Amino acid sequence: MKKLALILSIVATMAVLSACGSSEAANGEGENGKKTIVMGTSADYKPFEFIDTANSDEIVGFDIDIAKHITDELGYELKIENMDFSGLIAALNSNKVDFVFAGMSPNEKREKQVDFSDIYYEAHNAVISMEDASIKELGDLEGKKIGVQLGSIQEDKAKELQEEYDGIEVIQRDLIPQLVEELKTGRIDAAIIEDSVTSGYLEKNEKLTQFIMDPNASKGSAAAFPEDSELVEEFNKEIEKMKESGKMDELIKKWFENGGKSE
Repeated sequence: MKKLALILSIVATMAVLSACGSSEAANGEGENGKKTIVMGTSADYKPFEFIDTANSDEIVGFDIDIAKHITDELGYELKIENMDFSGLIAALNSNKVDFVFAGMSPNEKREKQVDFSDIYYEAHNAVISMEDASIKELGDLEGKKIGVQLGSIQEDKAKELQEEYDGIEVIQRDLIPQLVEELKTGRIDAAIIEDSVTSGYLEKNEKLTQFIMDPNASKGSAAAFPEDSELVEEFNKEIEKMKESGKMDELIKKWFENGGKSE
């Protein structure tokens, strides 16, 4: 009986530990002996995270590169779980993932459910044009051709403008440099690009100008974690290191200017 009681006790203890374990980060190890940490994302938000169907069907993007860099620096092996954006917070709260990178912006509702890292990326949408086009406000875009990067957030913004202003034609291009060349040659009248990217072009070409679409609409992106996760502090330290070293700027240029190609 004592032996049976001992066995039952061990089984019960294992069940409790299994229920308390958050994910593979708590219990699993990768092939190289590193602890596995599980990231949740929604790979439908180019260029933050998306499935590279043209090549390997791998999930790639700005957030993915940041996550890979941080987890490598912290000594983890990264596993990525793709799911609907609406299910990400639930996945955190049910311990299915350890953290989320998904271009997610902290807000009052979300902050009641999860903890967030420091903001790692913040930008405004800018309308960039040639100075002699005299495009200084949204109303000036009526009847104009507006260029956007294909599949980007800015493409959605341009389509919203089509509903508000008459005669706008949206022109899609694969890469930001292509949009700038289209501006210079007059094939488009303006382009919507994030201001973190346009600044470099404005510095190189005095004939280019811009205005911010909505100065009060800046939305910062942050990583999300279960409440009271020790990972928050660790990730914040690595995010700060990336900003100080220039690594974050390097990835911003790669994904928001060069279409995912490193220089």
